[in-house]
Amino acid sequence: MYLAFFGLNEKPFAITPDPRYLFLGERHAEALAHLVYGITEAGGFIQLTGEVGTGKTTIVRSLLGQIPKTAEVALILNPQMTAPEFLLTICEEIGIGVPDSAQGSVKELVDILNHYLLRSHSEGRRVVLVVDEAQNLDPAVLEQVRLLTNLETETRKLLQIILIGQPELRELLSRNELRQLSQRVTGRYHLDPLERDESAAYLRHRLRIAGATREIFSPGALRTLHRRAGGIPRLMNVIADRALLGAFTQDRHLVSARLVNRAADEVFGRTATPRWVPWAAVGGSAALLVVAAITLWHWSYARAATPTALRAAHVGPTASPTTAALTTAEPAPAPASASAAKAPLLGDLLDKFQAQTDTDTAFTQLFALWGAQYVPGTVDPCAQATQKGLECLVQRGSLAQLRQYNRPAILTVSDDSGMPRQVVLAGLDDEHALIELGAERQEVSIGNLSRYWFGDYVLLWRPGGGHGKPMSLGARGADVRWLRESLDKLAGVPAKQPVSDVYDPELMKAVQSFQREHRLAVDGIAGVQTQILVDAAMGSADSPFLQLDAAPAAHASHGG
Repeated sequence: MYLAFFGLNEKPFAITPDPRYLFLGERHAEALAHLVYGITEAGGFIQLTGEVGTGKTTIVRSLLGQIPKTAEVALILNPQMTAPEFLLTICEEIGIGVPDSAQGSVKELVDILNHYLLRSHSEGRRVVLVVDEAQNLDPAVLEQVRLLTNLETETRKLLQIILIGQPELRELLSRNELRQLSQRVTGRYHLDPLERDESAAYLRHRLRIAGATREIFSPGALRTLHRRAGGIPRLMNVIADRALLGAFTQDRHLVSARLVNRAADEVFGRTATPRWVPWAAVGGSAALLVVAAITLWHWSYARAATPTALRAAHVGPTASPTTAALTTAEPAPAPASASAAKAPLLGDLLDKFQAQTDTDTAFTQLFALWGAQYVPGTVDPCAQATQKGLECLVQRGSLAQLRQYNRPAILTVSDDSGMPRQVVLAGLDDEHALIELGAERQEVSIGNLSRYWFGDYVLLWRPGGGHGKPMSLGARGADVRWLRESLDKLAGVPAKQPVSDVYDPELMKAVQSFQREHRLAVDGIAGVQTQILVDAAMGSADSPFLQLDAAPAAHASHGG
């Protein structure tokens, strides 16, 4: 609903555990690293705990995306079952056929599992059991899990077990009857809520992946989000999503702390009392007493001094010009030149071409620069752009950002009466801008333009692979192939045949290098901003350019 308004490609704060959105805070990165280690190396148990919503399941899904080819994983998401059911589920997860006669027998199921594990070991494969929501395991089942670690050779365990759960799992494993299992836990990691700085980085990280290229939450809003959610990622997602919706309904491009507080009140069903309110009540009472005392003293002093003060302040007919000037309250008149100053050039142009600064005229002109026809009053402009193989980017930014994109844009400016107008920025150099107004382009100075434009713009761009969605590790398709070919060409790398359409670690490094050269967030994710800059650097012949100098062309060595 609010995606186009904020220039996003997808909802940034969905609560589904999408590995693309995994934010590796210090503790999260450590936890994931040790889980990966547990898959690739021999050992006993690994225990990962954390409060609800701290990102445990997202880490598990990211872990599954990093499984080496030599490992098999049995993932159990709902461990509330009996010991035979638990063993049968493990067999089903790794594809072991179990005869009907053995399905209720713990001994037969363990024997079948042991035979499979020995065969996997002889073939150089590892089997890993991951149990999510492990705090729900029955103690009898946990004891069976412990016995599974007895399946071993002389040199290594045959089954690696990773238990993931809420803090109650730590209490469960601390029971005296489970001390043998607890002693076999080789790694314990607890996910604490994010610190304030991590929370801000987490929120910005999700927004960037969703396509944001500017700040959407104010610094105060980020602090408030952290405080109201307690640093718990899932709660921050829910509150942030509601805050974006609230900002959209109020036509605000920057989410404030007040909007976040209102969203949090809706999520929690209550209004938070700021921590300073009790102190403010005490301080306010003390301040009132102080003010009352000072007022009383001033009133007494003024009453005693009134006759003398009046005589000193009185200016009679014989008062000197200097005394009269000092006591007059009339301001000095403004110089005639100030009132007669000439109105800014762009202001004159907006008045002159008032009828040609509406949205439909602006999109007609912008589409024409791309060699496309815009039909007013029918389909939404951005939907029309999509039909023509183009995409809209709706943003609030700066001229420096537009210089980077090097694409014409519709600027929303305010005339001298405060009315919004839409004009097309068709050209730009260091000192001047070319504006499409009337039948010809009008030149205005950058300083003149900045008095009327406050950062809102819409530009069109053509996705190289046809979709323009963010790309990250594991993605595949025509977009990935275009990205690889473009970055290779810009870096002077000889063309390879066939060109891989898989977003692999090699391509991620190339994306990071490009982002570093163009002063983008170096996250290895090819979002909309990265794709537009790659397209601009390639200098496609069928794309209009914004810069007034020669259009850029792809070359053998690209330096940013």
